[in-house]
Amino acid sequence: MTLREAATLRLLCTLGAVLLAGAVQAADAPAWMHALVGVSVPPHDDKTNAIQLYSEVQLTVQPNGKIVRLERYAYLILRPDGESWGIVRQDFDDQSRITDMHAWCIPASGKDYMVKDRDAVEAALPGVENGFLMTDMRSRLIRIPETIPGSIIGYEVVQEQRPYLEDADWRLQESVPVRETHYTLQLPPGWDYKAIWINHPEIAPAASGPGRWTWVASNLPAIRIESNMPPWQGIAARMVVALIPPKGATPALLSWNDIGVWHRGLVGDRDAASAEIRQQVSSLVPAGTSNLAAMHALTAFVQKEIRYVAIELGIGGWQPHPAAETFKHRYGDCKDKATLLRAMLHEVGVSSYFVIINTVRGSVTMDTPPNLGFNHVILAIHLPPGMTAAEFKATVLHPKLGTLLFFDPTDDLTPLGGLSGGLQTNTALLVTPDGGELITLPQLAGDTSSQKRTGTLALDDKGTLSGEVREVSVGDPAALQRYSLRNVAGDADRIKPVEERVADSLTDFRILKASVVNLAAPDLPFEWHYTLEAEHYAKFAGDLMLVRPRVLGSESSGLLETREPRENPIEFAGPRLDSDSFDIALPAGYEVDELPPPVDVDIKFAAYHSSTRATGRSLHFSRTLEIKQLSVPVSKAGELKEFYRTIWDDERRTAVLRPIAH
Repeated sequence: MTLREAATLRLLCTLGAVLLAGAVQAADAPAWMHALVGVSVPPHDDKTNAIQLYSEVQLTVQPNGKIVRLERYAYLILRPDGESWGIVRQDFDDQSRITDMHAWCIPASGKDYMVKDRDAVEAALPGVENGFLMTDMRSRLIRIPETIPGSIIGYEVVQEQRPYLEDADWRLQESVPVRETHYTLQLPPGWDYKAIWINHPEIAPAASGPGRWTWVASNLPAIRIESNMPPWQGIAARMVVALIPPKGATPALLSWNDIGVWHRGLVGDRDAASAEIRQQVSSLVPAGTSNLAAMHALTAFVQKEIRYVAIELGIGGWQPHPAAETFKHRYGDCKDKATLLRAMLHEVGVSSYFVIINTVRGSVTMDTPPNLGFNHVILAIHLPPGMTAAEFKATVLHPKLGTLLFFDPTDDLTPLGGLSGGLQTNTALLVTPDGGELITLPQLAGDTSSQKRTGTLALDDKGTLSGEVREVSVGDPAALQRYSLRNVAGDADRIKPVEERVADSLTDFRILKASVVNLAAPDLPFEWHYTLEAEHYAKFAGDLMLVRPRVLGSESSGLLETREPRENPIEFAGPRLDSDSFDIALPAGYEVDELPPPVDVDIKFAAYHSSTRATGRSLHFSRTLEIKQLSVPVSKAGELKEFYRTIWDDERRTAVLRPIAH
């Protein structure tokens, strides 16, 4: 099941949208579905839950630019878990209304049945925060009952789409095999098109009439869903069709520069400051304030004082509200917060530019043709004269604009100068007064997103380990922990994350006390301080005591321990540089007999180093793990697998203590 299907299924369960038997009518399925009964299916394994037997998209462009889109899909259900394919979901708004929506089932035995448009459920978009409050984007959903093995289920949707979207996608692949898929484009006189292929060889269309072209593909393999894989849209076969209207009409978005010009036109003067905004800037940035202090004050204000609400109103959610409105109401979405911050920065003489990005790295790449495959807006702040990139981490040197600092006004857990891992090395559209250009955001050093754990512990002659541990996190690990504690009030509940983390490494333990430091200060490291006691930590073999020097934390991973060979590249969430350092005082009457060997593995995309040594009456264990490259090609999956196996072995090794001879 894809993420979209999972979100849709959860939404249906929440709404209680289970169709009653009376809502289903006996009715013959259309001829195009009956033609699929008994057809041969493409190769598949025994885990495949469905086959897409047929899909068809007909895109009809009218002379005024309005688009009518007809979609037909049919699936053969193979397994009980294929029921998710019986959920039909179509998104729409007031400029892309659905004019018809029907679904049918041809059961393995018995009479066909139909689910009509009137039996659909409408709801806010799944996964959009507060979307039911501030959006005209909606979803229409139909659930086809009794989607069981042997059934053929299908649906048809007709939708009128907004005319400003001058491009269209044909997505050929699914997470299940595709037997046959068609795409038909009908253009009025004077119109033309440009087709660009991604992740698939070009298919020549067949002209099927004046201004009409049809593409056909068949026997497409399923895209296997794997952990830590690139995003769906980054690896699936698809064709992007740019629609070219007649001269003198609204220009097509044929280049990234065109999209930048289009976006800048949508903003217009909405990034102008009102009198109230100027007054707020004056109170935050008194006369004589340095540029550095002014930038910190204004970015912190927009992050913390302007509440995030996902807003999708008009023009597909692309046009921001005027900065004055966002400031007055104290809420907005990503583009609204970016627009307000741009207005406030301008008041102190600091220039900035919109950066349009997809939060899932790989959705858009430098090889992707121009399209609107973005879902987020941040800012690139031009560093004023006298301010150097050394003061910040998330910067690039632009050949024309100078040093740009990337900042996400929506992410209130990542302060100015930082950048969440998902945005790093990500491809984005930089919008300048001249248009748009694709850029790559920087990758920060590993120590900007790290966890450093230190422990001062003691072992007694019964094998009980006790002592103090301090964990210091910055970057994404710190943001994740702050987020998990955001709505936790009681001290007992605050300790639960510590207990869960320790439980991954110890079995018989108690947390004696714990405290958190800098919970509400994202510009400072997040810290856990706790005291623990673990009985039976050391194991006995005769008169020998076996002690694991790696007390807490696990850096190994079973990500690649699968039966099937890896098919997709591996994506890390972001750079990391984690470290552990434990000092364990030896029990009276024991000395070191044997130590684990050191480990030193350094490959192109990651490195791991560990060592255990005896220092006086203590064992000292230290290690580091660094993620250096965020995308690992599938050809290197075996190397990464062995890397994690080396860590797994190292984490389980023990030191041997023996009684001191008298």
